[in-house]
Amino acid sequence: MGKHLTTREEDYSKWYNELVVKADLAENSGVRGCMVIKPYGYAIWEKMQAELDSKFKATGHENAYFPIFIPKSYFSKEASHVDGFAKECAVVTHYRLKNAEDGSGIIVDPDAKLEEELIVRPTSETIIWDTYRKWIQSYRDLPILVNQWANVVRWEMRTRLFLRTTEFLWQEGHTAHATKQEAIDEAEQMMNVYADFAENYMAIPVIKGTKTESERFAGALETYCIEALMQDGKALQAGTSHFLGQNFAKAFDVKFAAKDGKLDYVWATSWGVSTRLMGALVMTHSDDNGLVIPPNLAPNQVVIIPIYRNDEQYEAVCNEAEIILKELRSKGIRVKFDKRDTQKPGWKFNEYELKGVPLRIAIGPKDIENNSVELARRDNLTKEIVSREGLDNKIDDLLKEIQNNLFEKALKYRDEHITEVNSFDEFKEILETKGGFLSAHWDGTPDTEEQIKNLTKATIRCIPLDAKNESGVCVFSGKPSEKRVLFAKAY
Repeated sequence: MGKHLTTREEDYSKWYNELVVKADLAENSGVRGCMVIKPYGYAIWEKMQAELDSKFKATGHENAYFPIFIPKSYFSKEASHVDGFAKECAVVTHYRLKNAEDGSGIIVDPDAKLEEELIVRPTSETIIWDTYRKWIQSYRDLPILVNQWANVVRWEMRTRLFLRTTEFLWQEGHTAHATKQEAIDEAEQMMNVYADFAENYMAIPVIKGTKTESERFAGALETYCIEALMQDGKALQAGTSHFLGQNFAKAFDVKFAAKDGKLDYVWATSWGVSTRLMGALVMTHSDDNGLVIPPNLAPNQVVIIPIYRNDEQYEAVCNEAEIILKELRSKGIRVKFDKRDTQKPGWKFNEYELKGVPLRIAIGPKDIENNSVELARRDNLTKEIVSREGLDNKIDDLLKEIQNNLFEKALKYRDEHITEVNSFDEFKEILETKGGFLSAHWDGTPDTEEQIKNLTKATIRCIPLDAKNESGVCVFSGKPSEKRVLFAKAY
């Protein structure tokens, strides 16, 4: 088949890159740093989208769409925001091409220079808050609970499929509130929505927390995050939700008349997850044989493969398979019946193993005689012969079991890789030998955080929301500390 993967042990990074391409999720495009998401990869993303979208609507949000271009002057209005994104902006300067007079090809028409350059959105706070100014006059116009599904561009030097690309797909929620508490509640609520989605759909355990000042979103007063751990012991930020205070309302002069008639600035949040989640999905569950996809997100939860030697057998087996197909579909199970006669069954087995389909049914003439089928699980690579009777219920139960099993396995790995460390020597040793999250005291200063990062490449992933207050001393500076934070190397 030519599908053999580099193993995770040999080279985790190479394993990931190969798997994304070989499993037909995505590939590099003719544009440096941008990817083509292939139909199979996009089908998984659509499942994520649909689930998240229904969660957003269930919490009162509506979808809208804002321009991809943002006038340069908008960025200059919120100082820390522009600092945060300045180095990653793609800028549109001209609006026309023409043929060169010397016949050397197409050139940018120097006479078609824009009066004001346009930034291709790296994120949409500025254009959205400029718009909200027109939408908001009084407390009756609040809250505004809007989400947008869009693409954004952040100019990246080193790219990796799904994890870091110049253009990526995401959703960004942008809300406006009358009170500070309402905005904080919203930011926390959305972090919880993300955590619920990650754990119950993606089967990825996450730690909820807040970012340190230096790791916060540019322009936020507080960034809430969910942090996951990949199989190579590196952390991955799986979603963020920001309490923006009144920073953007002040920058764009968005005021509202409160019930008492007083004018005040609006309180804001923004929150988002992106196609990075696809990277998280691959790196949390997959193995050396290929993808492992949790049933809740699998485009095909079950694949049926016919086994036969001749045309007569093929017909009989296919008839039986069609009956099974209908039974399972009537239960809402997503099934693919692969009856191509151009590929041998063994080739198909490998193919669907590589693509991470949760359950595989093989059915041949013997199975029809014995009123049974062969069931193979992708999560633990076990096979069993099961009766045709009650097959639909058995498969329904198995899909739930596989979903749960993937979560439990990832949780066990994560919990075994949270290590309390109390000295900087121990910190460095565990980071190099074991990896994972290091739970350590920190003195609360950006300076210490920066020094640790420069020396070890580890950053503070979050201050866990459930971190208990305990007196201690900073693992690096020896100064007093009130609680432990989580350090890790990260994607």
